[in-house]
Amino acid sequence: MPPEVSVIIPAYRAAKTIARALVSVAAQTLKPYEAIVVDDGSDDGTCEAALALEPRMNGVRLKVFRQSNRGAGAARNRAVAEASRPILAFLDADDEWLPEKLARSLAHIEDGHYLLVAHNGLIVENGKESLIDGARRFREGGAPFVSLYRKGYLDTCTVVTRRDAVIAAGGFDPTLKNGQDFEMWLALLKQPGTRFLVFDEPLSRYHVTPGGIMSNTERRLACCLKIAGRYAPDLKKHPGSAIYSLWFRIFAVHYEAVQVYVKQRKFTALLVLLLKLPFLLFSMTVAFVFVPPPQRPRFLEK
Repeated sequence: MPPEVSVIIPAYRAAKTIARALVSVAAQTLKPYEAIVVDDGSDDGTCEAALALEPRMNGVRLKVFRQSNRGAGAARNRAVAEASRPILAFLDADDEWLPEKLARSLAHIEDGHYLLVAHNGLIVENGKESLIDGARRFREGGAPFVSLYRKGYLDTCTVVTRRDAVIAAGGFDPTLKNGQDFEMWLALLKQPGTRFLVFDEPLSRYHVTPGGIMSNTERRLACCLKIAGRYAPDLKKHPGSAIYSLWFRIFAVHYEAVQVYVKQRKFTALLVLLLKLPFLLFSMTVAFVFVPPPQRPRFLEK
């Protein structure tokens, strides 16, 4: 009997890569029950390319849906709503899993100690493959929510979690143009006592698209700061200095932006970014201390 897993795959203009993603699902040593592809308004034949893979799914049920372009968060919410199994595994349409991914992930999540399980991955850029060592990043311990808030990264195609938890948290925020996945993981883990695991095996490949990492730097920074502000009040529920964690996160997202601007030689934008930083630190700290925490909206109904 296939494990009780639904694979969640948002897709946008992925006609050239969706086959690679779906074939990697079908090649799992422990196959999921179903793979759900949501075509988010593509104009390149993504939906048709996904449907063409049905004969090659090795018994994995394939569901393909099409919707108007509303972003990755809305596409993931549609897939979660359509999922029929209690465990969700996430994959993007331009990435792929290694064959043992589900077997190894389920071995950890089914013991009941972790709400969310992830693992190391491989990043492929310009024909070169290197390790994403997420396990080392989170090995230091501490409160799981605080650790994730500060470090700020879990590769989506490594994550396995429970459907009821995603729905209870309200689903992915479709208003965020970047970081919807990171925001979702924080929503899952913000309650004290919840735990996650990043284990030390590279079981996925993240394929970098040309310009993908260095495009829309300002938009990415704005979304990261919005998420940091939204979850800063939850830091007070966990051990450690909440102010320190907030400042750590602000400096971390600015450091990422600085690296991109230096690589792109956008020195004017870099100067503006650094000049704004003290005022941003002040305003976000004041908001953290004096402004009541906002209620996270529901983006996915039960």
